[in-house]
Amino acid sequence: MFLSPARFAAALTLTASAATAAAPIQARDDLGRVVTLAAPARRAVTLTPHATELAYAAGAGRYIAATVLGSDYPPAARALPVVGDGTRPDPERLAAARPDLLIAWQPAAAGSGAAGSGVAGSGAAGSGASDAALRFMERLGVPVYYSDPRTLAAIPDAVERLGVLFGTEPQAREAARALRGRLAALSARYAGRRPVRVFLQAGLEPVFTLSDASIVGDALRLCGGVNVFARMPALAPRVGLESVLAARPEAVIAGVMSPSDAARDLRVWQARGLPAARAGHVYGVDADALYRPGPRLVDAAETICAALDRVRAGDAKAE
Repeated sequence: MFLSPARFAAALTLTASAATAAAPIQARDDLGRVVTLAAPARRAVTLTPHATELAYAAGAGRYIAATVLGSDYPPAARALPVVGDGTRPDPERLAAARPDLLIAWQPAAAGSGAAGSGVAGSGAAGSGASDAALRFMERLGVPVYYSDPRTLAAIPDAVERLGVLFGTEPQAREAARALRGRLAALSARYAGRRPVRVFLQAGLEPVFTLSDASIVGDALRLCGGVNVFARMPALAPRVGLESVLAARPEAVIAGVMSPSDAARDLRVWQARGLPAARAGHVYGVDADALYRPGPRLVDAAETICAALDRVRAGDAKAE
């Protein structure tokens, strides 16, 4: 049968469209694994709160079928069914959600309970999801994508990769572009500022901190901050009061759940004789924004940068 040039072009277009539709969807996760889907995810289950935030940022909130305890942002996420907590999701509830994609933090064997998805009361999962639950879902043929951004720059990258998996690339690219723009602005603004020695408080009683292996350490460096416990081997080590006093930080940055927590931290450090506290340089940052490696960590970085500028401004007044 003879086809006119116009019909031949149309046939080629249809063939190409069919091939594109049939092509598998692939994205590399943060363990370096290539995750393959036959079609865009439409019933994903997020097994860590930061993954929920990343999925919403990628324009895929409507495609989340269920999540875990602590997934409370954006507010719409609070209405999602819950399959348990991030470390022990219930296999039966997982199966009942009929997911076509699981988004986890990291395997339980790799979970440190430190500065991945959550730290000390941030409301986020503190270790990887149960290996047994993940193996159960993999036996059912459900792909697992591991999300574990380790730097601020990795957050917009994660948004874009989830956009690929959900088929929401336009929204994801725009969100990633906006995040990169904000990070670039902070980098340009604070590149030449005087370094400020900072104690990152991840717990007060007992006292815990964060090393520079944490993504929070990356946010601090962006602002010109110097982590006084940067070289600690653990992500979230316990430290003694004497060690904090001896480090003589110029500021304390603490993850807090409310403004009253920040006021309490200031009083405690003043009573303990920390010079930075006596100068008023104890600053609270929303714990969920600070400890979850999601888009709101960029908000937290902006808050940290502004706090360190107040320390620098105090120097100028003293002169």
